[in-house]
Amino acid sequence: MDLIRLDKTGPVAELAINRPQKRNALDANMVDTLHEHVVAIDRDDDIHVVILTGTEGNFCAGGDIAAWSGESPDAFGQHWVRNGHIAFDALARLRQPVIAALNGHTLGGGLELAACADYRIAERHIKLGQPETGLGIIPGWSGTQRAVHRFGAQIVRRMAVFGEVFTAEEALAHGLVDHVVDAGTSFEAAHELAKRVLSRAPLATKLAKMMINSADGEEQGRVVEALAGSVAAANEELREGLRAFREKRAPNFFGETQ
Repeated sequence: MDLIRLDKTGPVAELAINRPQKRNALDANMVDTLHEHVVAIDRDDDIHVVILTGTEGNFCAGGDIAAWSGESPDAFGQHWVRNGHIAFDALARLRQPVIAALNGHTLGGGLELAACADYRIAERHIKLGQPETGLGIIPGWSGTQRAVHRFGAQIVRRMAVFGEVFTAEEALAHGLVDHVVDAGTSFEAAHELAKRVLSRAPLATKLAKMMINSADGEEQGRVVEALAGSVAAANEELREGLRAFREKRAPNFFGETQ
């Protein structure tokens, strides 16, 4: 069984966590697979929007306690936390807009996963929170960093420090989610929203997302260099430089007659 499932329907990629017997809790192999799928999506120019969800009425209950509780402190920090950051950072920094369909409780690492999306649709019955400190651990997949940037420090304090758990309606009021729908309808709602994204210019939409991410502190250096690199790659100077390299001559960037 594919524990992280990637399906593509035209320009829409569907990324689904598929471990319902564990309420879609993530283990180390699932985190690695998530990263592999995200890299594949990023390289696919035919994908213009991504829907992130879970199977069988589950979104993600966080990291699997059995998977990380036996790790040594060094392995926990260097592998579990580090690899989670690699996967989640890649998801948050996708060029394509990401819509999260939160069809089940979104807790701990599940909330950190949802925070990587650009738009969150929550079903009315779900709850959201960060229970980690009740177990003697901290939110480790950017739950105190990206979550603060995207939701605000005070609301993260209320979850991570004071243990508050929010209903979908409360999460909407606090800006944790963007829309609330009836149970069983978040996936359909996400596809309707995807149609709206697809009606807009794809390159402009991707560039707008990248610039917003940069303003929000999401890897500013990479965004600036990627955009500058795209401008340079579209310029005649690059074509002339490559021609000169192949022809083993000095480049003529100014069009002067030799």
